[in-house]
Amino acid sequence: TGGDGRPGDPLMSPLVSTPAFAVISGTQVQQALEGRQQELVDLVEATYRLHSEGDSVNPPSYFLRFPDRPSSRIIALPASIGGQAPVDGLKWISSFPENVAAGIPRASAVLVLNDPDTGYPFACLEGSIISATRTAAMAVLGADRLSRGGQRPARIGFFGAGLIARYVHDFLAATGWSFEEIGVHDLSTESAAGFRGHLEQSGAAGRITVHDDAERLIRSSDLVVFATVAAEPHVGEPSWFEHNPLVLHVSLRDLAPELLLDSANFVDDVEHCLKANTSPHLAEQLTGSRDFLDGTLHDVMAGRVPVPADRPVVFSPFGLGVLDLAVGKHVYDELAGTGELNVVDDFFHELRRYG
Repeated sequence: TGGDGRPGDPLMSPLVSTPAFAVISGTQVQQALEGRQQELVDLVEATYRLHSEGDSVNPPSYFLRFPDRPSSRIIALPASIGGQAPVDGLKWISSFPENVAAGIPRASAVLVLNDPDTGYPFACLEGSIISATRTAAMAVLGADRLSRGGQRPARIGFFGAGLIARYVHDFLAATGWSFEEIGVHDLSTESAAGFRGHLEQSGAAGRITVHDDAERLIRSSDLVVFATVAAEPHVGEPSWFEHNPLVLHVSLRDLAPELLLDSANFVDDVEHCLKANTSPHLAEQLTGSRDFLDGTLHDVMAGRVPVPADRPVVFSPFGLGVLDLAVGKHVYDELAGTGELNVVDDFFHELRRYG
């Protein structure tokens, strides 16, 4: 359809009009999400349920790579979500690891929300905070549902000490988790020290230890969070996991496929996780089947699949675009409700088909 909904315009139903367009800054996103960690975990859980019930569209992600910058990429995640607050949209997120050496974050992103009635975009939000938030929320949900026998782990280890590790810890702490011991390991001693400082300043309970050795971190942790920028597996010794920890494999490419074959494996979406040479994808290529997968997180949530106690449990969540949409729409609705949207009045200009 076209037109601007004026009387006599046959190209636009009087019940449909172009939406106003808002730009939502990172400061506004942060303020709208602050202190609402449990609400956001619940939102992510509800979104996973909608997705598993087929009330979403979540195509494969599209990777823009650069021959002259092989470590960098920009990813497009289109998605559509139904339910009571339907919305379409696109997350456009870049990962430039070399940024860290320059003192700025690796990832930057925008999230575009589209009106499902007209297709018009109605908001552009700073997306890196939304992305980190939904990643932390899905990690906490996975930790909660995959903890065996209702017994929460007492010792946690963070393999990778960047922004995602910080968000995961803060979400755990804000949703009632506490640990006797917190371990940290990062190839960058500066990053490990910085994360330790954050933990101390946040008042984290328990002894904090920075491990120079990856094996010691894993062996001393009942819950291991992988949050690295690894492009290929770098951890593959099964004996390190002989105490059967719960592993939140957030960064997806840290574990050797052989290690997954000795573990119980859960994903958030089978088709999405088994692509782009993730560790589960490599395991599929190695074995020629998907039999190593025990199920999805929703299978566990619905009581269809038990969580075994006799093996390491690995949760490899792809992080679906529908999660970003759900959190982004939540931010938009919060700001709309308080009248704080920054609307660009003349963003859409050509609204009549013939001028």
